[in-house]
Order: sequence, then C-alpha cells, then structure tokens
Amino acid sequence: IKCQILLCFVLLCFLWVTAQGQNLVTNNVSVVEGETAIISCRVKNNDDSVIQLLNPNRQTIYFRDVRPLKDSRFQLVNFSDNELLVSLSNVSLSDEGRYVCQLYTDPPQEAYADITVLVPPGNPILESREEIVSEGNETEITCTAMGSKPASTIKWMKGDQPLQGEATVEELYDRMFTVTSRLRLTVSKEDDGVAVICIIDHPAVKDFQAQKYLEVQYKPEVQIVVEFPEGLTREGENLELTCKAKGKPQPHQINWLKVDDDFPSHAVITGSDLFIENLNKSYNGTYRCVASNLVGEAYDDYILYVYDSRADGAPQKIDHAVIGGIVAVVVFAMLCLLIVLGRYFARHKGTYFTHEAKGADDAADADTAIINAEGGHNNSDDKKEYYI
Repeated sequence: IKCQILLCFVLLCFLWVTAQGQNLVTNNVSVVEGETAIISCRVKNNDDSVIQLLNPNRQTIYFRDVRPLKDSRFQLVNFSDNELLVSLSNVSLSDEGRYVCQLYTDPPQEAYADITVLVPPGNPILESREEIVSEGNETEITCTAMGSKPASTIKWMKGDQPLQGEATVEELYDRMFTVTSRLRLTVSKEDDGVAVICIIDHPAVKDFQAQKYLEVQYKPEVQIVVEFPEGLTREGENLELTCKAKGKPQPHQINWLKVDDDFPSHAVITGSDLFIENLNKSYNGTYRCVASNLVGEAYDDYILYVYDSRADGAPQKIDHAVIGGIVAVVVFAMLCLLIVLGRYFARHKGTYFTHEAKGADDAADADTAIINAEGGHNNSDDKKEYYI
C-alpha cells in the first residue's frame, strides 16, 4: 500500500511539473469598434497536447485548426504545436469579454484573454452662449463628446494657454458615456480673434478637437497725431491735428473740444482732423479728441503752447513738475534769506537821533542844545552816527 501511495505521488508530481513546464500564455486585447482583434494562445515546450480557443460563453471557436463555431468573422491566422493565432474582424460591443485558451493536459491548463472594445466619441459639438462678447464680460462655451466607451476626457486651450472647464458625465446603455464640459471665461480686447480649442482625449482617437474663434467688441483706442508743424508751435503758424481711433465696432462718432474753454472761432474740424491757422497765445490750452462706439468712449489730449515766433527750441508740452520744483527752490531760498537777515538785525540793535537832537547830551539847557545841533561840532570826532 505504501508503495502504491508513493507511486501515485510521484506520478502526480510528474504531471504537475510537465504541466508547469508547458507555460500556456495569452494577452489582453483592446480594439476599436469595427476593427480587427488578434487572439493568441502560445505554449512553450508543448508535448503534443491539444490547444483550443473558447469564447466568453465557453463555446469552442477553434479546436486545433478546426473551427466548430459558425462565425466567419473568426479566421485562423496561424496554427502550430506551440501557437494558435485567431483573428476576429468587425468587432462589436457584443464581442467584449473573457476568451479562454485551453491546453488539454492532465489536469487541463487555461489562460485568459480579455477583449476590451473601445468606442470613439462622435465629432465634438462646440456651442457658445453668445456669438459676440463685449470686453470685460463673461462668456460660456460648452463642448460635448457623444457616446464613447470609456468616457472621454475634455481639455481646453485658449491660444497656447491651457484652461480649466467643468465636466459632467452621463452614462448611457452598454457602458457608453456622453461627456459635456463647460468653460467660463472673462474676455478682453486682446482675446478678439483668438481660438478657443476643445480637445477630446480618448484611447480610440488622437488629435480629436474642435475650435471657435472669439469675437470681442471693445471701446475705441484714441491717439492724437500732429501733422503740422514738426517742431515748435510758434505764433503766426498753422496747426493740424489728426485723431486716430480704432475699436470694435469701428467708432461711429469723433468729436473735438477744448477743455475748460471755448473753441477758437476760426478752427476748422473736418471729420477726425482739426486745423487752426495763424496761431497766437490766446489759443493755448488742452484740446481733446473723443471717440465712441457701442461699447463705450475714450479720448486723448493735446496740450497746445504757442511760442514766440523767434523761439529756437522748447518742448511742446509744459512740464509742470519741473516748474513746480523751480518755484519750490526759489521760495525756500527766500525763506532762508529772511531768516538770516532777521538774525543779523537782532544782533545790531541801537539808539538813533534826529539831526535836531545832535549835541543834546553835552548841553546845559535846551537853547544850548539847539545851538550845538545847528552848528556846533565840538564832539563831532567822538560822536558818529551809523544807519543800516
């Protein structure tokens, strides 16, 4: 009995080692719906054991090189002692599942190949809340990837800048998904004509995207250009200014005015141009060009300073900061001078007499004092009078 038990144990060990040494292997497969999947059953060190392939319902697709299953989409690609290679064309969602590679040994060996069917989304649908947006306002754009498996991932770009949207996922039948992403952004005038791109990320497709160009309206940009003269504005010469305004939509109205004063009576305005002839200093002031469109208005200023006809060179615009600095220095110098003079006079106080009081200190009476004041010079060498 012991010998029989030992013999059985040795036989089982032999069968187990033999089975393990044959190494039946296969691979999982991902395939796009409608394309072809390749299922491979491979055996290392086969001892003439039979290989067969079964579908997820454990129906035999191929037994060696014979196909019992009546489905012409399965075709034999290669058969040998070490390999059974089968193709499945026009794959559909119903073909998804676990396929079994089986090797007839004792005990039988099995290896499993999971087929995953990928369903690409339909063309992305890009929609915006409004077609035209004014600068500073918020707009919303939605991108939808319909019916994919697995669910798609949606990314956003504005030009070269990545943006973050808010995605919602809706599950449909047969593990299909529809994904919608909403992008909210506040636009500026620099965004006009910039592409917003919706990028669909899915294992079944590459570079799948849709884009929309932003149309942004913005208020005018205004600039006053001096057409004449090129240098100083001197008395007797003419002045010509042009107001250049650009916006979206194009400014429909351009106005000239003089800030805090009346316009010169003989100034000529032609559209965006301002012409003043025979300049004089009474025309000095700030001239403003105002442009407006549906979004808003903007302006630019030109400060006119008319110089003497003989002026050689000076800036057209008065630098008020420099003038203020000079005035401050002058005031400070005057204050310092007043302080010095005050301290000097405080140190040189004295008693001063009129001409009639001269000699009164040495006179015995008033008559003598008057005589001494009128002609007496007895003490003229000792008494001196200083006046500062």
